[in-house]
Amino acid sequence: MDLLDNLGLGLQTALQWQNILFCLIGVALGTAVGVLPGIGPTATVAMLLPITFSFDEPVSALIMLAGIYYGAQYGGSTTAILINLPGESSSAVTAIDGHQMARDGRAGHALAVAAIGSFVAGTIATLVLAVAAPPLARAALNFGPAEYFALVVLGLIASITLASGSTVKALAMIVLGILLGTVGQDIYTGTPRFTFGIRELYSGINFVSVAVGVFGVAEILRNLHDPQRRTKMVDKVTNLWPSREVLRSIVGPVARGTGLGSVLGVLPGGGHVLASYASYAVEKRTSKHPEEFGRGAIAGVAGPESANNAAAQTSFIPLLTLGIPAHPVMALMVGAFIIQGITPGPEVMTSEPELFWGLIASMWVGNLLLVLLNLPLIGLWVRMLTVPYSVLFPTIVTLACIGTYSLGQNAFHVLAIAFFGLLGFVLLRSGCEPAPLLLGFVLGPLLEENLRRALLISKGDPSVFLTRPISATLLALAALALLLAVLPTIRRKRETVFVEGE
Repeated sequence: MDLLDNLGLGLQTALQWQNILFCLIGVALGTAVGVLPGIGPTATVAMLLPITFSFDEPVSALIMLAGIYYGAQYGGSTTAILINLPGESSSAVTAIDGHQMARDGRAGHALAVAAIGSFVAGTIATLVLAVAAPPLARAALNFGPAEYFALVVLGLIASITLASGSTVKALAMIVLGILLGTVGQDIYTGTPRFTFGIRELYSGINFVSVAVGVFGVAEILRNLHDPQRRTKMVDKVTNLWPSREVLRSIVGPVARGTGLGSVLGVLPGGGHVLASYASYAVEKRTSKHPEEFGRGAIAGVAGPESANNAAAQTSFIPLLTLGIPAHPVMALMVGAFIIQGITPGPEVMTSEPELFWGLIASMWVGNLLLVLLNLPLIGLWVRMLTVPYSVLFPTIVTLACIGTYSLGQNAFHVLAIAFFGLLGFVLLRSGCEPAPLLLGFVLGPLLEENLRRALLISKGDPSVFLTRPISATLLALAALALLLAVLPTIRRKRETVFVEGE
């Protein structure tokens, strides 16, 4: 009964007219940025973060930002299917069979299956979130400083294993993010650290400036530098509603994708991306006709789309229950909580029940709105692919600068956007992902605070991290995750040495 009462409270909050409006704005923006290649939800949420400071109700701001994230999972499939250019990284798998279906004249069916699978998966995964969040939050209340330190270490290490590219570079980005998080006054003594005499840095580096610069401005610079990213739409879309036979054929893939996404979405790093790849692999292995995959298999669209949308919902579990962001967008959500004066973690469920359950219930509302947006208005999203970059990018940069300046009425933060934008561009050109950097920047202060608190309580004895069972288990898992991340690199080096030796 408690669950039903809590969901009732959440629906009562989510169905207030202003929250429905902000949910609609969020999912519409999310769909739009998912459709437009090169502009992801991370950059959009980062750029809109300053605006939420003026919101009267924190729940309205969080509902809108959450809608942008899971709305982008819907929109990302549109360009993947129509022009073989995923608007979102998690939609890359959808492009394999979805674009082939579009070339065969079945673009309408592919888009409809993607929308239906996403709606079903999102709805079920929201229920999983509602059921799993309370017991996890109660368990989290037993965590002390040592356990939280070990949990943050595990989250950072796990994000390395899920990052694409070099493990060493991902680790370096996390370390750089942690170092940036130490800029400012010491949390216990108030001594300035790494401020270089700049007064604006005494309170630390502005989170919004880092996020907007590293993700928004850097991504724009990369798009401008690489003209191949600007591809135009060429196909028309017809036959949006699939036949009964097609609907029957996607029941299994949608169910399996939803299950995979619900579990993998909780993982730190890129659970939604991992879920879509895992779903495609499962569908191909379990199919009676695996040779159809890559040639327009409907299961190759239904499974991955269901998986990445289910993962998008359950990725809120570690944020709402432990205060630990699972990936960059959730890290930005932490910033949104803090801007509203709320510390994300297990206490939110008891101290802010309307916000906690209202945010969960809004996902049902958002998923329904997304179906209404994506199917009837598909023509509008298709036309958005023709927006000139010469108009789009200056507008985005201008709005980002205005929003960041209004947050603190300080031009230094705008200069910081330029600095971190250039830094992010250099990192991208060097093959370094900025996502681990942002995770390190957000989790760094939490890591330092709990490390020092645990050592203060234990009177400087570091064995406290190994003598407490939960902490020791989490650190062991972190060590295992690091080993799994490093092993492929060691194996490649051994093979190279062996080949050269011959």
